[in-house]
Amino acid sequence: MKSDCHIHMVLDGINWKAAIARHRISPDESFVHRALQTYKEAGYTYLRDGGDRWGVGKAAREIAKDYGITYRTPLSPLCKKGHYGAFIGETYEDFRAYTALVRRLGTEGCDFIKIMISGLMDFDRFGVLTEEGLPPEEIYELIHIAHEEGFAVMAHCNGPRTAEAAAKAGVDSIEHGAYLDQDALQAMAENRTVWVPTLSTIGNLRGTGRFSEKDVEKIFDSAAENCATFASIGGLLAPGTDAGAWNVPHGSQSEEAYLQEILGNNTGDILAQGINAIKSRFLRK
Repeated sequence: MKSDCHIHMVLDGINWKAAIARHRISPDESFVHRALQTYKEAGYTYLRDGGDRWGVGKAAREIAKDYGITYRTPLSPLCKKGHYGAFIGETYEDFRAYTALVRRLGTEGCDFIKIMISGLMDFDRFGVLTEEGLPPEEIYELIHIAHEEGFAVMAHCNGPRTAEAAAKAGVDSIEHGAYLDQDALQAMAENRTVWVPTLSTIGNLRGTGRFSEKDVEKIFDSAAENCATFASIGGLLAPGTDAGAWNVPHGSQSEEAYLQEILGNNTGDILAQGINAIKSRFLRK
């Protein structure tokens, strides 16, 4: 049975603004049903959502039971005011406000906490992020607070020093993880951080002409090389398409294909360890 450890039910893989508008008044359950049927037909039995502030993931979690799918969601992702993530999540200004949000999400039934601690890749410029990561001491406190409240932590994270800081702080999973270096990979492996590289968000751009083809290829090759290195040092990898991102439709099986190409014959065993770690950690409080 298949698992996709990073999706966004609120998005549709075509136009993020239009997708969000579909759910602004209330979750469009007909859309959710269609997406879950697609996942069921493709053999998926486990989905982990990256969250949204309109309750789409929460609705999907209940509906997913009818499709025999285990569904986990943080409800709303949390991001620092003025930094990346406000388009889909809730913002906080200081640790006190963050703690209050964590506790509120807990009372509302979140399965885990998701934090946004860096920007995105600039797909037209290899090696460039739209925003650098938060300071290491701030990352540590965000993770510590969520853990103290009893929650696992998923982190939207790019950049080597940001990932290294998150791993050393005990983050449970790192999503995306662009431009990691040996120190970051080693810290993640040593701290048993699960890395969900979401290669589909890069690989599915190739040949579309949306961004610089040369830079997209370099970004993908860099991520692929890091995945191979991480697996070779015993790191935990789990598949997550980031479904809902541009050109990544719900039910896409591209992530498995990319990882199979990179990891070879041992792909199943490698990913099983990461998936099992995700399933055991990201449970409702």
